[in-house]
Amino acid sequence: MDLPEGSYRDYSILPSQLTPKEDLHLPIGMLNRARSFAEEHTQLKTKLEADYSSATAIQVGKLDRIAIALRNYDDGFFNLQQAKDMLEWSDPSFSREELLEEVSSTRAAMKTLADALAASLIPPHPFAHLPAILEIRPGTGGDEAAIFAWNLYEMYTKFFHEKGWPISIISLDTDAEIAGGYSIHEAIFSIDKAGAYDLVRSESGVHRVQRIPVTETKGRVHTSTATVMVLPSFPEGEADPENLVDPKDVRVDVMRASGAGGQHVNRTESAVRLTHIPTGIVVAIQDARSQHKNREKAWGILRSRIAERKRAEKEAEELAMRRKTMGGGSGVEVVGSGGGRSDKIRTYNFKEGRITDHRCGVTVYDLERILEGDVQGVEKLLEEVRKWMVGIEMERVATEEVVTAGALSHGGRLVS
Repeated sequence: MDLPEGSYRDYSILPSQLTPKEDLHLPIGMLNRARSFAEEHTQLKTKLEADYSSATAIQVGKLDRIAIALRNYDDGFFNLQQAKDMLEWSDPSFSREELLEEVSSTRAAMKTLADALAASLIPPHPFAHLPAILEIRPGTGGDEAAIFAWNLYEMYTKFFHEKGWPISIISLDTDAEIAGGYSIHEAIFSIDKAGAYDLVRSESGVHRVQRIPVTETKGRVHTSTATVMVLPSFPEGEADPENLVDPKDVRVDVMRASGAGGQHVNRTESAVRLTHIPTGIVVAIQDARSQHKNREKAWGILRSRIAERKRAEKEAEELAMRRKTMGGGSGVEVVGSGGGRSDKIRTYNFKEGRITDHRCGVTVYDLERILEGDVQGVEKLLEEVRKWMVGIEMERVATEEVVTAGALSHGGRLVS
């Protein structure tokens, strides 16, 4: 360690021969950005020690990960320079092979530290801390799609059960005439655990299955789909101020519930349908016997769907603005909270026993265990997609830094 506590290295003023690209792994602009945040973190900590403020404490907490990542990066850079100096001076205490190995290992460590620093600069998703709501529906493929939707429902619910995360069924519409009831028209459930949204938000999209359906008599492989939607769940008292729903914009209809359920289903108006007029979003719930309970569930889902839509629209606007600023496109894909619902994100191929995620390109041959909700298997898939998303965001941040640096070199004016 060669820097005092709370100080950070300015890589932009180091001699170029000391900072080749293979040593830094990051653009100077990104390092300057990290240093600016870290120095602000130091100033805020000093201010907090002199006069406590909850607002200042929150800001310090937000900058903690950047300051820690930059300090680790600075330490790694110092270790690398020491190893290179020892190699240059041919330290007699070590063989040249040992010194070369030390330089190689510290350079590899710098790459890991650089990735961690870049990741710390990615702003957390605004809904990352929230619980989540999962909605699963069959897509193309008729009865087989409904059966596959049930398979996904079981995979997720078993996974969360094994993790010890509580779930609550909001709506479960099964079909007794298909596969003995092991099929669904719709399943909606909440994962009542803080941070659940961040874990599973990448699951939104079209999931595809390739297998011989139980309803197939000639042994042919069919391709069917199911759609998963992941929504933020706002706990009571934690409404998102940007996504408040004006009751005047919502039409409320009550009706008698339909389907199996005995005399109660047909004799009471317990089913509730909410229509958000500005967006056309419709939510219908009839699972509970109480109209009050169904109304409460419907409002929760409506708020979540509106929040998710507004967030997706905001991300689309930001992407369009970046493309305009960068002269027609940065070449960087930006992953929103929706995960690309219009595209097939994953294939479950039963003949080969494999699951392939088409976004990150990862294939695992552990289909049966994963569909049984195996925690290790499911988390491996989620982690691979998460790393891919972080990589995309890191590339976006780096691209923006290059554009900013180019603007400054042209007199502070963005040029295309």
